[in-house]
Amino acid sequence: MNPINHKKLLNSKWTAVVTQNKEKHFMITDVEFDELGKVVACTMEAIISKREFCLSWRDLKDSEKWRQGWK
Repeated sequence: MNPINHKKLLNSKWTAVVTQNKEKHFMITDVEFDELGKVVACTMEAIISKREFCLSWRDLKDSEKWRQGWK
């Protein structure tokens, strides 16, 4: 399980364990908060293609899908 600091989530770097569309390295470009200030979702951008997609920040905790940093 990846530990995640909500305050440092924006602009954090991630590596996909399984390559997606020939993309492996990603960065969090936007974080969405609810009324209480809790993280709801985040937007990831592929470094090479600049493709963006939304995902739940909880998905980043799964170490079988994501690794922190670029590896």
